[in-house]
Amino acid sequence: MSNINFSRVIHLSHVIDTNIPQWPGDPQVEFTTVAEINNDGYYLRKLDIGEHSATHINAPKSFEHQGISIDQYPAQSLVVPAIVINICYQATFNPDYLLTIGDIQTWEEEYGLIPPGSVVLLYTGWQGKWSDNSAFFNQDAAGNMHFPGFGSVATQFLIEQRQVAGVGIDTHGVDSGQDNNFSTNRLVLTQPRIVLENLTNLDQLPPTGTTLVIGILRLRGGSGSPAAVMAFV
Repeated sequence: MSNINFSRVIHLSHVIDTNIPQWPGDPQVEFTTVAEINNDGYYLRKLDIGEHSATHINAPKSFEHQGISIDQYPAQSLVVPAIVINICYQATFNPDYLLTIGDIQTWEEEYGLIPPGSVVLLYTGWQGKWSDNSAFFNQDAAGNMHFPGFGSVATQFLIEQRQVAGVGIDTHGVDSGQDNNFSTNRLVLTQPRIVLENLTNLDQLPPTGTTLVIGILRLRGGSGSPAAVMAFV
């Protein structure tokens, strides 16, 4: 991709703070001051954060011992075109809603076939729940989480029939809250594709015509990384 034409640049990453929603069992975000301007002449903090906290990217090493780690992703693979499918209406009535092939075909009837090499971003409306940990994970009395995601059949279709470069979503997982097997993650990450979670501002993106620039921490052997994702529109 030699040229990026754009009129706006939009942050798709949430601000990182100590009170962000965290997947059960993940380490809490912590800031520790290690230098003060008055005492040291400069200000510096130490950051403690999990590889899959905040807006982040997953790598194949998340699910396979011999999988590619995040530091092995080529720079070119992190600059990609993106399309946006809006399922906010469906998710409003069914928090466990899964993207279907029918949803994809409906989108394509209006905007054309998804171009090969694109990242498919799923806008569910969940980004608006980010400041409310309870609403974001939407756990029932038994502790089961309820939020929408990519269906396995639709994911397989996107990989095999549309040759997508990856997927992304504004929830804490491209898999729905009801999928404890991480089916979509496993399907997409059979190769070092893109999996982005906890995105925001997807409502500001058009259905087509976006280019993503995904900034990663090149963590040696990393299963993923917090990500600074910017959309060029």
